[in-house]
Amino acid sequence: MCYEVSSSIVMTMTIATTPRASVDTVPRRPALDWRLRFGALSLIWGFSFLLIKVGTEGYAPFQVTLGRLVFGTAVLGVAMAVKRQGLPRGVRTWGHLAVAAFLLNALPFSLFAYSELTIPSTLAGICNATSPLWGMALSLIALSEDRPTRVRVAGLGIGFLGVLTVLGAWEGFSGLDARGTAMALLASLSYPIGWIYVRRTLAGSSHSNLSLTGAQLLLATAQLAFVTPLFTSVPTRIAMVPLLAIAALGALGTGLAVLIQYGLVAEVGPTTAQMVTYFIPVIATAAGVAILGESLGWSTPVGALIVLAGAALTQVRPKDS
Repeated sequence: MCYEVSSSIVMTMTIATTPRASVDTVPRRPALDWRLRFGALSLIWGFSFLLIKVGTEGYAPFQVTLGRLVFGTAVLGVAMAVKRQGLPRGVRTWGHLAVAAFLLNALPFSLFAYSELTIPSTLAGICNATSPLWGMALSLIALSEDRPTRVRVAGLGIGFLGVLTVLGAWEGFSGLDARGTAMALLASLSYPIGWIYVRRTLAGSSHSNLSLTGAQLLLATAQLAFVTPLFTSVPTRIAMVPLLAIAALGALGTGLAVLIQYGLVAEVGPTTAQMVTYFIPVIATAAGVAILGESLGWSTPVGALIVLAGAALTQVRPKDS
């Protein structure tokens, strides 16, 4: 999962978030065309919400998140070993990464897992698309260089109108699990909060993105490894299908996706790469309906389109920026 707040960053969900605006350079042309990798990234992140739903059918939400982080960290660990990159050094850097790990990985991953106990994966995917809206609203307050424009403010208003449409506000939110929906929205809010923190503390780091993100996932894994035994019990049986879903969620959605993301940004730039954000709720909705048989009223796709339109407008930058 990812999110994006402005063209100055790569993504946010999501998923693992890149701790710097720049990315490692790619010395040789990738074997696969960037459009194929763009499509693969869209599918991986779009199917993440379905995988979360399947994972929670056999394991507790904290266990799903822990497994996801373990597999994702393993993939990045292999990539770091292949590229001969070590973990970053410095107590201050690790302290900032611990906060980033909580805000960008441990907290939102856990909230999405808990939310899908009571809400459809389609709704969780659409809630994830609100991250750019939250990010734009927060950046206007926290980042002095992010000045509002009429178009961006209009996008913010349109986006939240779309949220109300998805939730069926005119019907008094009837039939909606308020707690699960609130968790999904809070997860989406956590991403831009984490991004702003990272931008203020780690943006000028001399360490590579791969090194920082690997350390970030490692710290998030440690956080979940501490919390999970306190709130869950050891499963009495191994549910194979949910376990495979968790493995795919971690290895693909939290590990491989980050590596694909780096390559895309290095090749086509963050503006094009971040467009993957707008495909995620579409794929998440299609997967939830087609594979999980989740119901879909007219307000969900219509509201999702309004959310995406608003999110796109919030990313419009002044011509002189």
